[in-house]
Amino acid sequence: MYWSRFLSLHALWVTVSSMMQHYPSVWGHYDVCKTQIYTEEGKVWDYMACQPEARDMIKYVKVTLDPPDITCGDPPETFCAMGNPYMCNNECDASTQELAHPPELMFDLEGRHPSTFWQSTTWKDYPKPLHVNITLSWNKTIELTDNIVITFESGRPDQMILEKSLDYGRTWQPYQYYATDCLDAFHMDPKSVRDLSQHTVLEIICTEEYSTGYMTNSKIIHFEIKDRFAFFAGPRLHNMASLYGQLDTTKKLRDFFTITDLRIRLLRPATGEIYVDEQHLARYFYAISDIRVYGRCKCNLHATGCKEENKRLLCECEHNTTGPDCGKCKKNYQGRPWSPGSYLPIPKGTANICIPSISSIGTNVCDNELLHCQNGGTCINNVRCQCPPAYTGILCEKLKCERDPGGCGQNSGQGAMAHRPLVLLTALLAAAGLCTW
Repeated sequence: MYWSRFLSLHALWVTVSSMMQHYPSVWGHYDVCKTQIYTEEGKVWDYMACQPEARDMIKYVKVTLDPPDITCGDPPETFCAMGNPYMCNNECDASTQELAHPPELMFDLEGRHPSTFWQSTTWKDYPKPLHVNITLSWNKTIELTDNIVITFESGRPDQMILEKSLDYGRTWQPYQYYATDCLDAFHMDPKSVRDLSQHTVLEIICTEEYSTGYMTNSKIIHFEIKDRFAFFAGPRLHNMASLYGQLDTTKKLRDFFTITDLRIRLLRPATGEIYVDEQHLARYFYAISDIRVYGRCKCNLHATGCKEENKRLLCECEHNTTGPDCGKCKKNYQGRPWSPGSYLPIPKGTANICIPSISSIGTNVCDNELLHCQNGGTCINNVRCQCPPAYTGILCEKLKCERDPGGCGQNSGQGAMAHRPLVLLTALLAAAGLCTW
């Protein structure tokens, strides 16, 4: 008998687990846009905020160099080994594959020996500045999720600015300044991300941490995304709910981590000294072997998929939304103004789905097939949803407490979603006679 009950319990647990797997984790992955749930009215759709997984965004980038003829090799030229002005037998020749250093080598697979890298012309026109702009464009709004990492094969530059654009390169804002001497180069006191706080996380700083110059073991420059996340989520990013809450309620913070383009402005190559050795100008140049940018397509919490179509990234929109960023309602689904999804309340957020236009469906606001009242609401004569006390909205999609000055606290009902799997499990066990409490 006990074995039979064990098997029954196991079968029930497998059933409940399969239902639970579509629920976001307690801190919110937001990897599901909707799931079917069972209510007293039957099976209905439950909508939630959702977003694509983070990925390597360099796979989809378009790179532009300015000036366009700044890459070495046309005409061929020799350059000195890094840190040794007397070894100037290295050659860059664009017409020979083994000796060429085109821009695409900044984005190829790493791990080769010797390393592959893009390289600029040498500083042969000194004292004229050796300025290079490297622009990375996605033609899509991207939300950064990890550090930007740039690996140099020429020594890290003495002066550099990392810039961002939110409007496809029409305007630019500085992200961070890099220099061996911030005060001299940019009239800014040197700082590191560790000097910031929750209140100053958006401050644009100049750092000397990554500009130690001409050393073979000093190749990498960071723009620290995760260190900034840690001000809200903790040093190991365990409290992502706190971060998501801040991103949801602070537009400037959300925009800080959002880009359409990045620009690397190289202003002065690594020299290793306080002066430039004019007798060995072939030792001064820029060379980059790797650029890493991780992020996700911005879909306004209305999609989990993002596809490449005609060399452009597009969100695979749900919630009756459309557009490259799911930034508007579909035709005939404009029953209320479009709104982005919300991370709150944790863990499933708020979908803010687009609802049918009255003109497209007459007076049919809800039904039993497509336009379900959410959060346990009841459809009354297809013209309105009768909502539970804690919810409001045309489809009972909003928490009433969101309109209160104090927001949604623990007693507001926002945790109801998290308890549904437990309630469902209890009901199933009781029905099977396996639950005695």
